[in-house]
Amino acid sequence: MAKLIDGKAIAQEIKNNIKQQVNQRLSEGRRAPGLAVILIGNDPASEVYVRNKRKACEETGILSHAHNYDNSISETELLDLIQQLNDDPTVDGILVQSPLPSHIDEEKVIEAIAPDKDVDGFHPYNIGRLAVRQPTLRSCTPYGVIKLLEHTGEPIRGQHAVIVGASNHVGRPMALELLIKGCTTTVCHRFTQDTSAEVARADIVVVGVGKPGLVKGNWIKPGAIVIDIGINRLDSGKLVGDVEFEAASERASWITPVPGGVGPMTVAALMENTLVSANNRD
Repeated sequence: MAKLIDGKAIAQEIKNNIKQQVNQRLSEGRRAPGLAVILIGNDPASEVYVRNKRKACEETGILSHAHNYDNSISETELLDLIQQLNDDPTVDGILVQSPLPSHIDEEKVIEAIAPDKDVDGFHPYNIGRLAVRQPTLRSCTPYGVIKLLEHTGEPIRGQHAVIVGASNHVGRPMALELLIKGCTTTVCHRFTQDTSAEVARADIVVVGVGKPGLVKGNWIKPGAIVIDIGINRLDSGKLVGDVEFEAASERASWITPVPGGVGPMTVAALMENTLVSANNRD
């Protein structure tokens, strides 16, 4: 059976370290880092994510600036708010929780955030920095996955990594992160002709699509490391990932649980980015 990669425990270690660094800043007479979180509407999943992020701010000593709006906010009003936060010296990070209402262009919103305050790591500037191996603020989920992989103690350099999912926020930056770590990297997407065959060759499998059980357990190469980014709620209320967990666990050497694997690491990476931004600012 595969060993579990405990993202919750690893994330707690990271948050404890951030708390120490924030306390060090305060002891030197410097201010606490500030994170502005913008939540629009009342999507239940978004509310949970934002609540977790604000709780992490409390744990680490980062100041959370809450900006909650209903769906009627216009794109212009949102862009004006982002500009105000770009200019605010007490704000080191700006996070706009997605999904956004249909009348707001998400890409326009992402590009409106100053790159040095883009703690989600979604801005084209920051993705571009990652592409040329000069990362600054890194996409939180992929960076969290790298920390999970490092924590196993298994070799990463030279391994064949297969990513299932090619989204702008997860799959593509994940591929760039794994290239930086020295992996031979394959990205599978909806036009891939034989995803099962690609996964079967992988030493490291990272899946982030949002379809429960998409990757079958018998696809997994014996001894592979499996990172499941997906989180899906079944009709029964149970949370599951994109990988058939039980069957994959019988073949993999390491596997992340859902929940408690990648999710906590995404939040921890967000806190780390906010601290990095603050340290770069003063």
